Amino acid sequence: MAVFRLRYVQTVMKNGRPHYYFRRPGYPRKVLPGYAGSAEFMKAYAEAMAGETIEVGSASTISGSMKALAIAWRASSQFKGLRPESRKTYIRLMDGFLAIHGDKSVKNAQPKHILAILEGMSDTPAQANALRNVLRQMFQFAFNHGWRADNPVRDVQKLRYKKKPFPTWTEEDIAAFEAHWPANTRARLGLALLLYTGQRRSDVIRMGPQHASGDGIDVVQVKTGTQLHIPMHPELKEVLEQHPSDREAFLMTQQGKPFASGNAFYNWFKECAVKAGIQAKLGPHGLRKAAARRLAEAGCTTHQIAAITGHKSLVEIERYTKEVSQKLVAAEAVLRLGRPSRKD
Repeated sequence: MAVFRLRYVQTVMKNGRPHYYFRRPGYPRKVLPGYAGSAEFMKAYAEAMAGETIEVGSASTISGSMKALAIAWRASSQFKGLRPESRKTYIRLMDGFLAIHGDKSVKNAQPKHILAILEGMSDTPAQANALRNVLRQMFQFAFNHGWRADNPVRDVQKLRYKKKPFPTWTEEDIAAFEAHWPANTRARLGLALLLYTGQRRSDVIRMGPQHASGDGIDVVQVKTGTQLHIPMHPELKEVLEQHPSDREAFLMTQQGKPFASGNAFYNWFKECAVKAGIQAKLGPHGLRKAAARRLAEAGCTTHQIAAITGHKSLVEIERYTKEVSQKLVAAEAVLRLGRPSRKD
């Protein structure tokens, strides 16, 4: 009896009858109809080898469509290896794209089509460029797995726009906030955590008593995965002592639960700032920049600042500390200069 062997074909016996499945790594499982070697079997196998997959349990997914590609990519080890926050963002961007273009053919996509989609999002250029990044990776997956012979996004340039940097909180802003919100309030605790750890809001909302060790707070940054130990600043310690130490997180909502997301915290903290008379353009990220500014004004090097903020790029730190007080730095520079020795 001849043995029937095809690459990626798995045979499963059910009730004494063989059932065939296409099980290619990184793709959803596909049922191969008919008996092995039949016309319909070989047609389905050829489509599967070409990357033409369908979503398991979804008859509405068109073979070879953008939706089918997205399903295959999301099932791949490449996508699953992304950080959870990145996967969440990618899925949100993909879902918006697929809602309009999901049934379109992967093979027919051209650079001009991608560019037209991005330019249609010119009112939100940052989101357009984020989508470009997702599509570039998705089409690279398509290229690597034989869906098409090129990556149509490769030569599509990002939309150019002038970025508006997050404004930094001044010392006057910080003082006004602290004057309005006493140390025993959640708002003041939020400010202290942002200002005295120098972390992003996504990291601040995850901090809790379980992360306090010795004289500092252990942090694994959500965005970068960077591990940090932030020494406990006396001001932060004083504020923390005004709040319960048996909570799941330092910062809790009014319902007694940790904040569900960085955006939820952002909206709440902005409201607190406005109530304190802080200009509406200032947000949590401006306190991260204020922390970097304070460190620079204290004479810290870029490497020392990076040890707190977790930045990988020293250029980014220089951008963050652009608003360092020139008077303070100049005064310190003159003191370091000293008096030149004179020779008789």
